Amino acid sequence: MSVSTQMLDQLAVNAVRMLSIDAIEKANSGHPGMPMGAAPMAYTLWTRIMNQSNLHPHWFNRDRFVLSAGHGSMLLYSLLHLSGFDLSMEDIKQFRQWGSRTPGHPEFGHTPGVEATTGPLGQGMAMAVGMAMAERYLAATYNREGFPIIDHYTYVLCGDGDLMEGVSQEAASLAGHLKLGRLIVLYDSNRISLDGETGMTFTEDVLKRFEAYGWQTLYVEDGNDLDAIEAAVRKAQEDPLRPALIEIRTIIGYGSPNKGGTSAAHGSPLGSDEVLRVREQYEWHFEPFHIPQAVREHFARLGERGKRARNEWNLLWERYEKAYPELASELSLAMKGELPADWDSMLPSYSAESGPLATRQASEDILNAVGGKIRYLLGGSADLASSNKTLNRHSGAFQAADYSGRNIWYGVREFAMGSIMNGLSLHGGVRVYGGTFLVFSDYMRPAIRLAALMKQPVVFVFTHDSIAYGEDGPTHQPIEHLPSLRLIPDLLVLRPADANETAAAYRYAFSQNRRPAAMILTRQDLPVLPESAGLAGMLEHGAYVVQDADDGRPDLILMASGSEVHLISELGKALKLRGCSPRIVSMPSRELFEEQSREYRDSVLPPDVKARIAVEMAHPSGWERYTGENGLIFGIDRFGASAPGDRMMKEYGFTVEHLLPQILAYMSKQLAGGKL
Repeated sequence: MSVSTQMLDQLAVNAVRMLSIDAIEKANSGHPGMPMGAAPMAYTLWTRIMNQSNLHPHWFNRDRFVLSAGHGSMLLYSLLHLSGFDLSMEDIKQFRQWGSRTPGHPEFGHTPGVEATTGPLGQGMAMAVGMAMAERYLAATYNREGFPIIDHYTYVLCGDGDLMEGVSQEAASLAGHLKLGRLIVLYDSNRISLDGETGMTFTEDVLKRFEAYGWQTLYVEDGNDLDAIEAAVRKAQEDPLRPALIEIRTIIGYGSPNKGGTSAAHGSPLGSDEVLRVREQYEWHFEPFHIPQAVREHFARLGERGKRARNEWNLLWERYEKAYPELASELSLAMKGELPADWDSMLPSYSAESGPLATRQASEDILNAVGGKIRYLLGGSADLASSNKTLNRHSGAFQAADYSGRNIWYGVREFAMGSIMNGLSLHGGVRVYGGTFLVFSDYMRPAIRLAALMKQPVVFVFTHDSIAYGEDGPTHQPIEHLPSLRLIPDLLVLRPADANETAAAYRYAFSQNRRPAAMILTRQDLPVLPESAGLAGMLEHGAYVVQDADDGRPDLILMASGSEVHLISELGKALKLRGCSPRIVSMPSRELFEEQSREYRDSVLPPDVKARIAVEMAHPSGWERYTGENGLIFGIDRFGASAPGDRMMKEYGFTVEHLLPQILAYMSKQLAGGKL
């Protein structure tokens, strides 16, 4: 390599560093240490290795880059700006400010070129595993000889903190088992975390750990040696059967005389005096936010390389369309995030004569009906497929020997499953669902939250939804989980009352692309409500009237979700015999109900009907919004016990015999008080 090329590389690396420093100083907030230390490895990856297009950031066959150490966001923003993505210098100057396109941590869908929302450490690693899995599935399914339509890598930049998090270890274990050779992780090994040296908590041999997972492991001694970094990545690419972890020794805050190599450089601006010293170390004699023209031109030439790669792919796609028109048409739909026109044509319907059926069993019927129509629907479970009923009978297992299988065996790795599902969805070209017991949603809550934040249409299948789970006892019986999931913004929680509502819930969840859905399903069998075959289509309204007073003028509203809709239906019949005029309301989704017009909501819950009762085998939190100050809520505010499900419901009072006297007493009191 010529001296001039080396000098240009060094100038460009320092431009990345200084642009990051300047933005952090202007914001008086941020994490300068990681961009300063890791700029050489990120620059090498972006300028010498990765295929991407700044003008077409969503080009499907681009290499993916995930900054798992999301606190170093200015490193990514600097690279995006210099590489010609739609991120202006003014955007850089507005780092961490209100309404800015450069938030404190990278956010998918907010900044062009950001592939995943990161910052909660470890999840970026796990999402990248999902991206690599999506690439392997699509390549195995749609590539043909001479047509490598899907042919790219997933790269990650992570730090010590990422590798301490359990979710990264869960995901790395699965990635090694699956032999995801298209996944390459650059480990910024600076041995410093926010509180100090990692040696206080983190002393294992990371490379040996990853070697035990089945990864290829490589080491670069000098984090400023661009050629050594490039050579390590090239070597990693040569092994198609092992993901790679490249440990690159760096100095956090490299170039800072007083803070470099210490935790002081991690999460706070350097300060104006120290920035002057850094400028001297870098020999950077420019004003803040200035980028030398030679660096601008250098990155522009690299942009031309990406343009050529995309144009070559477009030509390959045109030939592919002619050679394999049906495959191309299907893959095109998948890449756009669309479903086949008739994807829901085989959804089952049920009648009361069908007999009782658990909604988890209806879910299995529905998923297999949909799975027969959507070849890019991937599902799985955290070692509970036989209980969650998530197995796709149309396909085999997704394994290293056959990446075209659509059943993903996640093992007992709930958190990694949630994050990998997010990564599969972020990659695009696939639709994803995955199951576990509702109580174990706690294990994967951070991934559910990120799915909602990124608005990814993944479907979380949560079965065994109440104390009716039975004999496994309080450790496995969810109590607080329903209201806690309903608190997550942009998460659609769907708790269907029977098999027909379950079909309607899946139809809605799969038909939209703007948010994740949590399907809350029963272990116990439920009768098919006589009304549901005709009314289940109302599910998209979130709540609807199942049964009404004979004259349409109720004196009492009974509302519930899931299995308890059958219970309030039976209560309604008993109340009618005693002179009441109840309305029975199924509320499978509060989120959808709140999105309806005030007129519709009032038509379901008339404001002048003050007697209102909610019944749900979960913590009662949230129902007060619908019952009002005069209402009554039957819920559970203590843990469960170990007993058969029907005994549990009896002991906890979820029977007609137990509830009816209380409701009659409530009605009498309301009438006596003149509150009706």
